[in-house]
Amino acid sequence: MTAKLSLRGVRKRFGDHEVCKGIDLDVADGEMVCLIGASGSGKSTLLRCMNLLEPIDDGTIWLDGTDISEPGLDPQPVRQQIGIVFQSYNLFPHMTAAENVMLAPRRVYGRSRDVLRPQVERLFSRFGLGDRMDHYPDQLSGGQQQRVAIIRALAMEPQIMLFDEITSALDPELVGEVLDVLRDLRGQGMTMVLATHEMGFARELADKVCFLDAGRILEQGPPDELFSAPREARTKAFLSRVL
Repeated sequence: MTAKLSLRGVRKRFGDHEVCKGIDLDVADGEMVCLIGASGSGKSTLLRCMNLLEPIDDGTIWLDGTDISEPGLDPQPVRQQIGIVFQSYNLFPHMTAAENVMLAPRRVYGRSRDVLRPQVERLFSRFGLGDRMDHYPDQLSGGQQQRVAIIRALAMEPQIMLFDEITSALDPELVGEVLDVLRDLRGQGMTMVLATHEMGFARELADKVCFLDAGRILEQGPPDELFSAPREARTKAFLSRVL
């Protein structure tokens, strides 16, 4: 299977601290890859490197066979193709949910509100928020705000979606509604990479699970294999703590 996104020898430092230590990873078209590991293992930084929010210090990142990590490359077109959603919703409080979603397509693609509105209405309806489009963020629950943040990323029509611990700031009863959105995207064939602590979800839906430890992918494979029979002692120790 040809890789949609491919990382080779990716390294990222912050001062003297190397966060990503030569990471190799292939993500196939339509695949869901879950990154697991303790806090500080490099998951979030790796995601930010994938869509060039963080420039890498060494290695290469390929999107559809094109090197997107070349120094001096304009990152904006790449970020339009590789969307990212964070654990904090980052919605503008003075704008309605719909206005938050339409802002980037209006600015980047020059589309009018009238052109965007039908597409945005479809996205809100699809994710159970058809009656919340004209609400402001402080009128929405945390789970609803996170779904709006996902819709905002999808409105840019990306080819790949990255999710960075998007349920970790939510109350437990709201986690399920956000994971349902990811199930829907999975069913639609969206290519996704998730940093997650939701082990049951990773086991159920991921095509591949990668265990990160101290800036390296220590082990990766199908979820049944990695969760049932991990090869590395560090993977076993981590899973015994979280499962």
